[in-house]
This record gives sequence, structure tokens and C-alpha cells, in this order.
Amino acid sequence: MATNGFDGVLKHLRAADPVLAPLIERGGPYAIAYRRPVFETLVRSIVFQQLNGRAAVTIFNRFRDACGRVTPEAVLALRPERMRALGLSGQKSAYIRDLACKTRDGDVVFRRLSRLADDDVIAHLTPVKGIGVWTVQMFLIFALRRPDVLPVADYGIRVAIKKAYGLPDLPKPAEMETVAAPWRPYRSVACWYLWRSLDNQAGI
Repeated sequence: MATNGFDGVLKHLRAADPVLAPLIERGGPYAIAYRRPVFETLVRSIVFQQLNGRAAVTIFNRFRDACGRVTPEAVLALRPERMRALGLSGQKSAYIRDLACKTRDGDVVFRRLSRLADDDVIAHLTPVKGIGVWTVQMFLIFALRRPDVLPVADYGIRVAIKKAYGLPDLPKPAEMETVAAPWRPYRSVACWYLWRSLDNQAGI
């Protein structure tokens, strides 16, 4: 999904949802930061789980330096004790090693992902330990550039919808689907503006 030529997309979203329109105006130009849909990007998303940005960047940079190049072979060459010494928890080390094993063995094939439908990408990646639907949805939006993803488990999106639509409680998935129905087929774009409405630099 290219970042230029979005006048028609934004026009559609403004017309489809008058609540979203002012968020788009305040959010400014659509400037999503994409990453490559490769092994390293998914490893990075595991490292960043449940960490604040600065700590996660420090740990990931140490890890990348230790690998030289973040490939399945380089990851598996690191002993688990070494990975923990770099700042990774034992659990995250196990998740990253499982992804590395499955990628090395051909159970996960990154070059296939661009040809798969969104649900098939989720089915392909979630057998890896530590990678749930939310993680794959972030990969779909920020790496595979899919335009119509609604991450119903994302806390930031739930908070932004509650605030923008004046809801008494955080919305549940079914309520989010109803709110987001007019945004199709550009729900990823709408979500980026919802993150921005919270002054959140969304990304993976």
C-alpha cells in the first residue's frame, strides 16, 4: 500500500464516517512507516512485546549486533544463555528460537506471505510460539502493507474508539467491527489515524 496518492482513500474515510473525519484532519498526511516483510521484522516484533520503546530498541540492537545479521542460522548459533545476557527473557528467547527453527525448516516461508490472503497469513504464522493474531495483524499492516486490517485486540485502537465515539467502556470486538464497517476497504488507514489521535507513533 503506497503512502502517496491517498486523496481518494482519505476522501472515502471522511465521507464514510463523520467521527473519523476530524481525526484525519488533526493527524495530517498519511505517513505510515513500513518495514520489510522478512524474518528480522518478525523477530523485532517479538523483542518489542510488552516493553517500552527505548528499552526494546536497546535490547534489539544488542541482539542484532550479536547476530551480525538476523537470520535463522545466526539466531540458532547463539546459545540461550547468551540471548538472555543480551536482555531477552527466557520466554522471548524461546519464541525467537522457535521462529528461527520453523523458518530454517521451511514451516514458515516469508517469501510466500505476500501471495497469501490475510487470514492465511495469520494461519501460517500463529503456530510459532509467542506469535498471536495481534502480532500477525501488526505484520500485515506495517510489513505486508495490507489496507483493510482491524486489530480488535489492540489496546490503543480500543482506547481511541472509546474516546472518539464517546463510549462508556472499551469496545468489544463485535462493537469495533460495527464501528469500523464504513471504513472498508481501508480499515488499516483508519486505524493509523486512531493511533495518531492518541499521539502514538504506531509501528512495529
